[in-house]
Amino acid sequence: MNEFVTYQRRGNVGVITVNNPPVNALSHGVREGLSMGLDQGAADGAAKALLLICDGRTFIAGADIREFGKPMAEPMLPTVLAKLENIAKPVIAAVHGTALGGGLEVTLACHYRCGVASALFGLPEVKLGLLPGSGGTQRTPRLIGVEPALKMITSGDPVPAAKALEQGLIDEVIEGDLLEGALAFAEKVVAEGRPLRKIRDLTEHIEAAKADPELFERNRAALAKRARGNEAPLRCLEAVKAAVELPFDEGIARERQLFMEAMGSAQSAALRHVFFAEREVAKIPDVPKDTPVLPVERGAVIGGGTMGVGIAMNFANAGIPVTLIDTSQEQVDQALATVRKNYASTVSKGRLSQEEMDQRVARITGTTDFGQAAGAQLVIEAVFEDMALKKEIFAKLDRLCPAETILASNTSTLDVDEIAGATARPERVVGMHFFSPANVMRLLEIVRGEKTAKDTIATAMATARRMGKVGVLVGVCHGFAGNRMLYQYTREASFLLEEGALPQQIDKVITDFGMPMGPFAMRDLAGLDISWHVRKARRDQGALHGRYDGTVGDRLCEMERFGQKSGAGYYRYEAGNRAPLNDPLTEEVILKASKELGIARREIGDAEILARCLYPMINEGAKILEEGIALRASDLDIIWINGYGFPAHRGGPMFYGEQVGLDSVHKALLEFEKEHGDLWTPSPLLARLAAEGKGFAEA
Repeated sequence: MNEFVTYQRRGNVGVITVNNPPVNALSHGVREGLSMGLDQGAADGAAKALLLICDGRTFIAGADIREFGKPMAEPMLPTVLAKLENIAKPVIAAVHGTALGGGLEVTLACHYRCGVASALFGLPEVKLGLLPGSGGTQRTPRLIGVEPALKMITSGDPVPAAKALEQGLIDEVIEGDLLEGALAFAEKVVAEGRPLRKIRDLTEHIEAAKADPELFERNRAALAKRARGNEAPLRCLEAVKAAVELPFDEGIARERQLFMEAMGSAQSAALRHVFFAEREVAKIPDVPKDTPVLPVERGAVIGGGTMGVGIAMNFANAGIPVTLIDTSQEQVDQALATVRKNYASTVSKGRLSQEEMDQRVARITGTTDFGQAAGAQLVIEAVFEDMALKKEIFAKLDRLCPAETILASNTSTLDVDEIAGATARPERVVGMHFFSPANVMRLLEIVRGEKTAKDTIATAMATARRMGKVGVLVGVCHGFAGNRMLYQYTREASFLLEEGALPQQIDKVITDFGMPMGPFAMRDLAGLDISWHVRKARRDQGALHGRYDGTVGDRLCEMERFGQKSGAGYYRYEAGNRAPLNDPLTEEVILKASKELGIARREIGDAEILARCLYPMINEGAKILEEGIALRASDLDIIWINGYGFPAHRGGPMFYGEQVGLDSVHKALLEFEKEHGDLWTPSPLLARLAAEGKGFAEA
């Protein structure tokens, strides 16, 4: 045997054990060890059955992603699985933790499968722009049925052991010790003389699918709508279709062909970039992994509005009791009622049990007594964006709370250092910018002030993980990283309106690209009056002059068209329906604004719209990197994917810029600069990388 796989006999069962920490990934060494273990088990005359099990915290959790994009060494996984499937004695897989991707494909080549009640089974390759490449698309539909297999493979979501047993994906759930229970199951298989059940030979579900000629077109239409330009789910469907239409060996060949196409695709490269980037964000060079994390046993939230409610729910979801504080009992009661309403909605959709809801609701208490914040180790302020108010609150909290309490602001734009200056503990002040709805969105921008201590940052990052968030560290500037880039995007969308485009054209270009909604549908959803009030305040302060991005929006607000909540904004909305409808009145407002601004309208192509909206974001991202506001370009990608809906299969705006070519982006910026002025001046970093033919990681 080798260092990754061992063989020993227990009674009349040969036990093949994989041990490749941390997740028993299917590296070359594991594949080689499995092949050797199968040979030894086949040659062991005293072994009447073989049991495949893993040491450590999990079963085989998938391929070794570090080998992706590199020449694969024999034995390849399909070779090992063919040997496993054709061995002349029953092979039983015993699963704990997760059997994912290639790990599940290993179990599918076994003759029987069992697992502990907490085990998870899945084929998540689609989330990396791939499809199962070692028989998963051919064996799974034969075992559990074509539609359940399609759902599992195209979503990439795992199923728990109970569901796997119900579907027939596994044969038994083991109570108690897995090894002892699996050995007993293997001995039962031998004693009962059960046949060597090869999934490749099962035909019942395949014949049932052949009797439903609309099955694949029906699922293709649903997938195309859901996938929104993502190629991998449709490739998965094609592979499962091959399982129904072709003999097994031809289906395996078709699956491999589709897998190799996916492996070489730009979308898979983007999704693999996202996979690694999401793990990279936790690495902060001057905050090492062993930095002490302060205990957070209770939280407090100041402000019971939409954001405050969502933040309080995050504490409760993480198992942390939290006190929600507002200025009046009426506001507190309303906030707690909203908490219950939000959880009840989740229960009604089957995503949460009533018992879990009751436990989470019980963790959230409300009060008007600011003094209650003193019992929390982390206090998050979530009032509206007013610097004077925030400084007043932080000064008050500073007086009330123990010196070690972390005071965080949910501000989306304001200067965290100025807020920290209202306290005597700037080292314990940090920005924690949640995204709306705060209890749903994964992104949490963690804003590091000039004096924020390292253990404060480590605690904020750890709390983000406890809450199920992706915490990304950024520095202090107006809008931080995400909103600073967003402004470039929405500004150009507004200028395009004035120059000749219409909201529906711009929004379609952006949604065809893969964003969940375009900039104008997004503004209607958020409410046009919010930015209108900000612009009015800036105008009153003399800070708004020249061409700005609110000309059309201001006119709509003056007509009391505030978006969805008023039934009309850039679009109109019918009662009870959020679908945006084109409105001739909006077009009249736009045409009038263009005329007043002296802009001759012209036809604008989709390619220009996409470049005008995305390239300024890439350029601003480069400026953010130059200024040290973000640690890595990939951090900006994660911010935009998890906070703003940038399509993951595009890799994020910075990765997308590299795919387009930084030289091409730079040239386009120079052309737009000639036409539109200094707003388009390329950042020095982008100009240098373009000239040197380098990417952002090489900056």
